[in-house]
Amino acid sequence: MRLATTSQPQHVMEMTNQPSWGVTATVKAPTRDVLNFAAHHLDLGAERVSVYLDAPDNTAHSALNAHPKCRAITTDASYWHIHGYRPIKHQVRQQVNATHCLTHEPGTDWLAHLDVDEFLWPGDTSLAAQLAALPNDTFSARSHPVEAMAPDPADPPPAGAQWFKSCATGPSQRRTETAAIYPGFGTYLVGGFLSHVQGKVFIRTGRPSTGLRIHHATQDGENDTPAPLTGTNLCHLHATGFDHWNKHYRYRIKKGAYRPSIKPAPGSDTTLHSLLCQLEAQGGDALRNFYDQICRATPALRARLAAYGHLHLIRLDLDKKRARHFPDFA
Repeated sequence: MRLATTSQPQHVMEMTNQPSWGVTATVKAPTRDVLNFAAHHLDLGAERVSVYLDAPDNTAHSALNAHPKCRAITTDASYWHIHGYRPIKHQVRQQVNATHCLTHEPGTDWLAHLDVDEFLWPGDTSLAAQLAALPNDTFSARSHPVEAMAPDPADPPPAGAQWFKSCATGPSQRRTETAAIYPGFGTYLVGGFLSHVQGKVFIRTGRPSTGLRIHHATQDGENDTPAPLTGTNLCHLHATGFDHWNKHYRYRIKKGAYRPSIKPAPGSDTTLHSLLCQLEAQGGDALRNFYDQICRATPALRARLAAYGHLHLIRLDLDKKRARHFPDFA
């Protein structure tokens, strides 16, 4: 089991003579969540946090733009007029905004596009040091995700900590382990995750004909094969409890992570969308039972995850970081 603890102040001190990095996100979320996202990455040593507000948020806009290392852009009608039109799909808006950030003074040597519920976690070596260690010809680098689990009320994690789960990156190994860790629904899920297993990428800035997509970078119109950024996890707070999951469920099953166009897990003929619709049709506690089997950090599930090296205990301390960087919104 990997126990991760916060050490961001030390990371910032290690930044001397190392490449700068930043993050960008297109967000439509409560102000507190937006500032948590920014504060966490500032604490890690981000030189620039660029936030594209998908809906007006005057408080977040003011708080971010008052910080010397943050930039907030409200993507209103005038913004989209410059781009010609406002894409209907939020995934396309994300890509447009990420590439806009990349090509309009990103202010850093490296840039990553994240979601507002994703938090980089470099562990014991600073992110700047990890990027500096990459070969000079590396164009992009990928951080793989760890997905948050719901605490088990009967056996909660230590105060202030959260359980996360990871999965193998190799498809064959991942399928074998997923079947063993999640005997009920593992066949239908890639790596036992409700969300993506691809992770997110950093891209070197300042190069011509480049683009930043949701899960990869492009150069001259071609997808780049990213180097593994193995020392950094991507903590994804996709579903931290059943109520949180249920709140976002309807949108995700229509337009998000569970939409019909997402392909089935390898080896399965049933998409996650179809599975969830079948569970909904059963009624009762079918959806809750599914969530509990996949996401509740029971001792049994934790033991199976730990047996394969996929259990992580992490303290994000988001409230403390927000108070440190945005004290007026503490």
